Amino acid sequence: MHPQLPNAVICATGSYLPQKVLTNKDLEKMVDTTSEWIETRTGILERRLADDDMASAEMGYRASLKAIKGAGVKAEDIDLIIVATVTPDYQFPSTSCLIQEKLGAKRAACFDIGAACPGFIYALTCGAQFLKTQEYKLVLVVATDTLSRITDWQDRNTCVLFGDGAGACILKAEQGDHGIISCLLGADGSGEDLLKLPAGGSRLPAKETTIKERLHYLKMNGNEVFKFAVRIMEKAARDILKKNGMESKDVDWFIPHQANIRIIESVAKRLNVPLEKVVVNVQKYGNVSGASTAIAVDEMNRSGKFKKGNLILLDAFGSGLTWASCLIRW
Repeated sequence: MHPQLPNAVICATGSYLPQKVLTNKDLEKMVDTTSEWIETRTGILERRLADDDMASAEMGYRASLKAIKGAGVKAEDIDLIIVATVTPDYQFPSTSCLIQEKLGAKRAACFDIGAACPGFIYALTCGAQFLKTQEYKLVLVVATDTLSRITDWQDRNTCVLFGDGAGACILKAEQGDHGIISCLLGADGSGEDLLKLPAGGSRLPAKETTIKERLHYLKMNGNEVFKFAVRIMEKAARDILKKNGMESKDVDWFIPHQANIRIIESVAKRLNVPLEKVVVNVQKYGNVSGASTAIAVDEMNRSGKFKKGNLILLDAFGSGLTWASCLIRW
């Protein structure tokens, strides 16, 4: 008989939020909107913005330091660093390499994932596979985004939604029934125009016209994204539960992507998950892409709300279009 393969276990977490707070009242002075309109339609009260001299790698580094300290390991012991981001410091080198250098994690292989808002779950999935196959023993997973740099602060429909921040966790291989149980990933490239950053890549490199047309800021079809989000998050959650012989009533904590309170509440209602089991921080930080889920996991962990044996369901959607869900036994 083959020995049982180890599980990938989250042994420590960390997060970083910039100090600068942008409130709805602040936005009233910038664009034609009201605090009440923003709160009613999104649930967001404020969001964090990075200082001008801070970018995604620095925030990811600060979140990583907390996770490393919590795990009681050394940076030089890390075998692999996976970073989920859509706002890398540069097109290349990768943000993971920048974080590796800041940490002094000289042994670690590094790569980035560009799966947008489900990026943290995509990165967890990749890290778990390397541990399950015993290729590596210690993996650092980071989700970090500086969305304020690609937000059009003249667009009242999108500028109210996004913020900056980072979350991280240390994965290690352990025997037992806890850890990452299962992950489900999906994508539909036919929805590429619903949420995208048009310019800055090889298709539309920076030039005078792309700057004048404000194509270096994200563009979103809000109504279509909303409908997609509710449908696909419900499906992703149901599919992963069914795959593992579970039901929504078995879930102790549901952590959805923090994009919009109406999306979160709609998905929870469709899944019959009571709101007291739903983790929500969108009111404090807005949408921080993949970091949203990572930050929520860290806040729950550090507050002591996760108990041993708890079943945790992560669920997210994003540009691509992409989606992902993950079941974790704490």
